[in-house]
Amino acid sequence: MNILILGGGGREHALAWAVLRNPRCDRLIVAPGNAGIARIAECARIDMCDGSAVVGLVETENVDFVIVGPEAPLAAGVSDRLRDAGVAVLGPSAAAARLEASKSFAKEICAACDAPTARAATFDSAAAALAHLEAEGAPIVVKADGLAAGKGVTVAETVPEARAAIEAIFADGGPAAVVLEEKMTGEEASLFVLCDGQTALAIGTAQDHKRIGEGDTGPNTGGMGAYSPAPVLTPETERRAMEEIVRPTLAEMARRGTPFSGILYAGLMIENGAPRLVEYNVRLGDPEAQALMVRLGGQVLDLMLACAEGRLAGERVEWADDHAICVVMAARGYPGEYATGEVIGGLDALPETSREIVFHAGTAERDGRIVSAGGRVLGPTARGATLAEARERAYALVDGIDWPGGDFRRDIGWRALGGS
Repeated sequence: MNILILGGGGREHALAWAVLRNPRCDRLIVAPGNAGIARIAECARIDMCDGSAVVGLVETENVDFVIVGPEAPLAAGVSDRLRDAGVAVLGPSAAAARLEASKSFAKEICAACDAPTARAATFDSAAAALAHLEAEGAPIVVKADGLAAGKGVTVAETVPEARAAIEAIFADGGPAAVVLEEKMTGEEASLFVLCDGQTALAIGTAQDHKRIGEGDTGPNTGGMGAYSPAPVLTPETERRAMEEIVRPTLAEMARRGTPFSGILYAGLMIENGAPRLVEYNVRLGDPEAQALMVRLGGQVLDLMLACAEGRLAGERVEWADDHAICVVMAARGYPGEYATGEVIGGLDALPETSREIVFHAGTAERDGRIVSAGGRVLGPTARGATLAEARERAYALVDGIDWPGGDFRRDIGWRALGGS
């Protein structure tokens, strides 16, 4: 098969690495890709949110299957254009992608199907939101009602902090609405599910580290590291999440005439074994994908193709009894202002095996050297028989990278490893 992956981050590098481990993949193209992806696959410089350009590339290169990595092309309707052209694609329609593109829509769906989630209210003006804030007080969670690359959420402990978040969202022509919701307590984890419109198949769990600083301090980011599996998502808790949240949501989407086909990522808050929905995403997380892909390996292509073709019933995931961890190395200053173009050394001397690899996110190649080209830049990732072993291997990769301008957390996995 000729396969196209849309995207150019760490998630897409991990997807490319896994897909290439399946013998069904004859040729792999990634658009736009990055410097690490370019070393294992062809890269195409097109606008991945331009449906006409994507369909044109598919036709020119005789692509058989398209995997959409990030959320922006899904919200732009690229998967719809591909399906209209008769191309197999992994990714929901734009209508179904509203589960991520609109926080208020996701809340509406939860209310309609009685899926447990936080109490929330949506406001289309700063004045109305601020009035609600004054009445409710803090702590409170402030969410931009739109795509924000994982950084549109503020967990405000004080009213002034919440007020500043609301004003920032409505400033400079930002999203047209804001969602204010109660702050839930418990431990957060992620459940990833393949859905073909009828059948739902869980393909793994993970825990992300959203805050920039160790001990989960500082502002939210797109993710500073992740590990899989998530111990807090026990088999019973996962079963409850599927039966109480995921399957009712899918049934409600189908009832509305917008069946969901693709990857549904349920961010969950777990307290006393009971899951509540934090939010939905409609694609793999980043950096959760890096940890998941090294555990799933080449079988992920078969599972994703079965999903796209509506034949998930009867499929199953073959798990190794292991753990994986990804540590994100970011440019100093991220998620604020940061420098790019910094030379990164030491990568060629590091091992690249089925158990340890450095995934690239925001990188480019200049004069034969790898340079930083984004906020989150690298994702050293490793597997081990235990999470402790996986973390030791991942940080050995981190320590072998020569990049003085790179920042990272030393405590990825701390919840599962007893705070160490």
